[in-house]
Amino acid sequence: MIRALSAKFITSSPSIKEAPSFVTSEVVFLGRSNVGKSSLINALVNQKNLAKSSSTPGKTQLINFFEAEFCEEKEDSEKEKFKLILVDLPGFGYAKVAKSKHDEWRKNLDEFLKFRSDIRLFIHLIDARHFDLDIDVNVDSYLKSFLRADQKILNLYTKSDKLNQSQKSAIMKFDPSGILVSTLSKSGIDKAREAIINHALGR
Repeated sequence: MIRALSAKFITSSPSIKEAPSFVTSEVVFLGRSNVGKSSLINALVNQKNLAKSSSTPGKTQLINFFEAEFCEEKEDSEKEKFKLILVDLPGFGYAKVAKSKHDEWRKNLDEFLKFRSDIRLFIHLIDARHFDLDIDVNVDSYLKSFLRADQKILNLYTKSDKLNQSQKSAIMKFDPSGILVSTLSKSGIDKAREAIINHALGR
């Protein structure tokens, strides 16, 4: 059983050049705007308002860093604590800004994802109600195009509480290694937290 002990906001950066190095494994969260990134991060660390969500799609323009501490309780009553850096990226697909701004975002995020050496895990959040959109398929292909041997991708399908059982089964057939989550019903959160920790620590 893995529990969240604490979490705090560290800093925001517009690009990899301004981002400090933490010498700690980093977990990056990315997905379309309004897919529920902030809500999921809050659920994973058991806080309500750590990551701020915006009612305006695409408003988040910075790379946000959080430090989270977790504890794993083992069968022999031993406890192991470890920290991870959680990275919340701007959502894609919605922002109403000038093309020049879009291009700047794309360049900054591309450099961060490809060249940030401490990233161990990419969390691709996908709306469970629309799980095979071209934009998400393209993101998956993009990440796989530069994935290093020490990195992994984990797909989390959000808002799964809005699906019936046959719809959930269709997603698992489409992506057997994906995890269905809902921040509303809390289903899948513990499973997602454990998968994230294990992947990030190279287990």
